[in-house]
Amino acid sequence: MATKAKSAKKSAKKAAPKKTVAVKKAVKKTASANAKVTFKPTKLKLVRPVPSDIEIAQAAKLKPILQIAEELGIRPNELELYGPYKAKVKLEILDRLKNRPNGKYIDVTAITPTPLGEGKSTTMVGLSQALGAHLGKRVFTCIRQPSQGPTFGIKGGAAGGGYSQVIPMEDFNLHLTGDIHAITAAHNLTAAALDARVMHEKLQDDEKLFNALCPMDKKGNRRFAPSMLRRLQKLGIDKTNPNDLTTEERSRFARLDIDEATITWRRVVDTNDRFLREIQVGLGKDEAGHEHRSGYDITVASEIMAVLALTTSLEDMRDRFGRMVVATNKRGEAVTAEDLGVAGAVTVLMKDAIKPNLMQTLEGTAAFVHAGPFANIAHGQSSIIADKIALKLADYVVTESGFGADIGMEKFFDIKCRYSGLIPQVVVMVATVRALKMHGGGPKVVAGKPLAPEYTDENLDLLRAGLSNLERHVQNALKYGVNVVIAVNSFATDTPAEVEIIREAALKMGAMDAVVSTHWADGGAGAKKLAEAVVKAAEKPSKFEFLYPLETTSIKEKIETIAKEIYRADGVDFSPEAEEQVERYTRLGFDKLPICMAKTHLSFTTDAAKKGAPTGFRISVREIRASAGAGFLYPILGDMRTMPGLPTRPVFYDVDLDLKTGKVVGLF
Repeated sequence: MATKAKSAKKSAKKAAPKKTVAVKKAVKKTASANAKVTFKPTKLKLVRPVPSDIEIAQAAKLKPILQIAEELGIRPNELELYGPYKAKVKLEILDRLKNRPNGKYIDVTAITPTPLGEGKSTTMVGLSQALGAHLGKRVFTCIRQPSQGPTFGIKGGAAGGGYSQVIPMEDFNLHLTGDIHAITAAHNLTAAALDARVMHEKLQDDEKLFNALCPMDKKGNRRFAPSMLRRLQKLGIDKTNPNDLTTEERSRFARLDIDEATITWRRVVDTNDRFLREIQVGLGKDEAGHEHRSGYDITVASEIMAVLALTTSLEDMRDRFGRMVVATNKRGEAVTAEDLGVAGAVTVLMKDAIKPNLMQTLEGTAAFVHAGPFANIAHGQSSIIADKIALKLADYVVTESGFGADIGMEKFFDIKCRYSGLIPQVVVMVATVRALKMHGGGPKVVAGKPLAPEYTDENLDLLRAGLSNLERHVQNALKYGVNVVIAVNSFATDTPAEVEIIREAALKMGAMDAVVSTHWADGGAGAKKLAEAVVKAAEKPSKFEFLYPLETTSIKEKIETIAKEIYRADGVDFSPEAEEQVERYTRLGFDKLPICMAKTHLSFTTDAAKKGAPTGFRISVREIRASAGAGFLYPILGDMRTMPGLPTRPVFYDVDLDLKTGKVVGLF
């Protein structure tokens, strides 16, 4: 027994160290988990001459997305992984971070561009890389997801360019995590529900319609679907049992009585398919007698996309989907997606799309890619939700406004900032020598064709003549009380004298600084001085204010304010159709919504050929449409298309798959 006891004691003594080691390992593991992870930039290997965008992207070293998240303080349980290099971030993170102060909010915009674009996305990414990888700031890039329309059309992708890109570039420009596909499905479900409802109402009397909507079960009981209860509330019917409705209430509930002439909801597809712009539907034998004209818009023009970009929570998104107007009834009242009973199903299709997509730049800084509303008929900004999360995680959040500042920046301030409650500290205004020469009277710039010698050779007089365009945009930004920094996005053909003229002129215009940036060729290092200027400007006091109040100005007054203050038009002319729409939307209570002007991005006027800073012109409003769910009215100025077309030689000719390596080639 004694021997056994001694043996047991010896065993216990031998076992003890193992337990101590285990505890020490657990403590070490816990300490490691609680330690703050230091950001590690990804070092660029610059090649000369600069390769194609996709060659650079595919040669890049990618961090695991879990590392990107860890460096930012995003917990693993707040992520939904889509492979090793991208993930969705759950909205619950906002609850955890709600008491954390916001970082600095920076909007990248541009002067009136050439058809080639002036490099806003590239500048935004280069600036972010400079802030994070070269100045040691915690930074987030918030960027839109591009449509496959321009990706396969003529413009190409929108991940940035050169050594300032978001990667993986192929994922960014193509399916990503399926958000645009979800929008396509949700939008077309609404279109199908609308056409079917019109047909069924024509074929059934009120009683049959009610019985079809609220059928009896085997026990003779009926029930309302959740969306039906919302419709009853809208009608002022305070009943929850279908059997309690009177005959008159049954009729009001069941019959939408849609005026087919007022239907505004078309179908969408994320392809530049010009032959779908106008179509005839209902040609099947079962739909005989219900034929009518319809058409397709590109998916990013869907109001569902605009809702995604402007929503602030899942609950808010559900309410906005319910408020989307698809037509009016024969009494002139709005018919909504909630009335159709489809808003709940739309929300289900969009429940994952509302979560921002986490990616990275070439230098390993974080990027949110989320939402991509059409910058003409919608507001052209990435999502509020992505910005809100990013501002809690980073010192600096850099986002971008679609098109030139007269469209993108104005909508960023007057629409997005209203709904987000977020206040920007700095506007970065991108300018290029070639665009200013165009505004000074240079030859026409055509995408896909070589630039004229005026753009590639030094021409100081032409450049000086175009500075008025930059000046007007700077003046417009200053009206909002925001600090302005000019980024001269430099090309290889720019001369020192040309970029110096822009820099000196910008300072006289009221910009806090003007910096030449070579981020396309040099990555973040080429934007370091720009980043330093932005940091300095962000610390300066600013006094942000909206261009117009919502509550005390009419629809016409809001439109006129934008036309006169931003475009410098002498006035606005409304067509008879637009006049009728102003009266209708005012009656429906939409007059308190902000305005989202739909016009060409190539001029301050509605004529794309008028460059520079024109005066002595008027703006014509052809019609006004309502995106009541998204929360704005959009006047159509001139001939705006919501479905682009493919050119003779689209860029998809170059896109293919290397069958040996499995890599995408030709994407840019």
